[in-house]
Amino acid sequence: MELRDHQGLTAEEFIKSYDAGKFERPSVTVDTAIFTITSDDEVNQRNLSNRELQVLLIKRGGHPFLGQWALPGGFVNPAEDIDQAAVRELKEETNLDCSYMEQLYTWGEVNRDPRTRVISISYLALLDSTKFDIQAGDDAADAKWYTVKDTVLKKEKTLTENGFIQQKWVRLELMSDEVTLSAVIKIIKIVKGTTIEYRREVVEQTGIAFDHGRIIQYSIERLRNKVDYTDIAFGLMPQRFTLSELQKVYEVILGKKLYKAQFRLKIEKMVNGTGEFQRGKAHKPAELFRFNPNWDEDDNF
Repeated sequence: MELRDHQGLTAEEFIKSYDAGKFERPSVTVDTAIFTITSDDEVNQRNLSNRELQVLLIKRGGHPFLGQWALPGGFVNPAEDIDQAAVRELKEETNLDCSYMEQLYTWGEVNRDPRTRVISISYLALLDSTKFDIQAGDDAADAKWYTVKDTVLKKEKTLTENGFIQQKWVRLELMSDEVTLSAVIKIIKIVKGTTIEYRREVVEQTGIAFDHGRIIQYSIERLRNKVDYTDIAFGLMPQRFTLSELQKVYEVILGKKLYKAQFRLKIEKMVNGTGEFQRGKAHKPAELFRFNPNWDEDDNF
């Protein structure tokens, strides 16, 4: 016997009679923080002191925030999945396909977009720097890689009756050859007994559209956290690489030097030797390795 609700409707009858306009609906967007790391060739060509972590931004060609820089993204069409929208917008605005892409966080404050109520699903994406050809398209006036630098300005901690409130101010700087964009993000950690709540607020922002400064800062934080216990860093690598090149990528992400022996012990299951060696190097050629997709022995998929 088919169940009926208090109005006497079956599930099929309810769906047919449902009024989709009964509730006001917010708009939904996707925004993607795409990171790469400059190659050794780029370091030599541009006379950089070291390899750098970079994020891709697009220059807005229309209102709001005309002329300011934002993450690639846009509105989700009613007939497409969220992930499909992220891939489509990325291709339309930058002509890029990323080697690694994951859903990061949902941003839903009421006044985060001056146009209307907009909920944004953000993505974290990684790209090997030797594989891209950026072409600004759609409503983007330009697309450019910005070198990322973040600095903790200060921290404060206040004890409460059943926990504490910790506040941290982080200065985010995004630098290209011509311009530096900046933002100050306040990160609030609220501990009440066994519950922990995090909030992120844009204190000030120069040249960055919407609330994308805090999305970028959070993306960097997640990238650093995940590189320690996942294989996420391989999304920044070519198919074949040396262990020294891989270690440099880890060091750039983490912002610190790593001990060679400890690093190689940590990643030994994640890589397979190819039996091939570097060519065209003055020093002794190093062996080339590739990512081992079966490194995680606890994966019972």
